[in-house]
Order: sequence, then C-alpha cells, then structure tokens
Amino acid sequence: MSTPKRAPAADRWCEKVTVTFTNSGGRAATSGNVTFGTHIIGGLGIDWATIETTKPVPVPLAGGASKVQTWEVCVDAWRVPLGMHIETRDVTLT
Repeated sequence: MSTPKRAPAADRWCEKVTVTFTNSGGRAATSGNVTFGTHIIGGLGIDWATIETTKPVPVPLAGGASKVQTWEVCVDAWRVPLGMHIETRDVTLT
C-alpha cells in the first residue's frame, strides 16, 4: 500500500484520498478493508480529533498486480467549523 495522496474536495470537511494497492504475493487478494484516520486541524494547527472511516479494498487484485483507488473521505460537517480543515494522514490495511 502506498502513502496516501490527498487532494481538496468541494467541502472543507471532505478530501479525496488516493492509495495504490500492490499485491506482492502469488495469489489473488479477494477481500480486505482500508481504514482512513482523518485528523481535524484547528486554525492554529492543533490536532483536535481523529475520525476513522473504513472502506472495502478494491478486489480482486491478482498476484503481482497493482490497483489505484480514490475515495472521497468526509467527516461530519459540524466537526469542521470555519477556520478548521481536515487531513487524512493515517491509512491501515486489513
């Protein structure tokens, strides 16, 4: 799994996150989940909270193959008042 690439979305409480998945094994991957840790950042740079969002991995992924997937990751709008923003920094794969 690659480092997430972030891009702005239409709303300040959302962003587009792109991850590349690579199956280094010899058999196809047929299931899995990716969990995004989205940090809510205040106007002075204080990290106020981290919200997790889980999405299914794009499968099947053949052995030796790679697949790029982009998700729009959002938190509740009320969590991101004016002057604050989000950053999806943490990504885990299960």
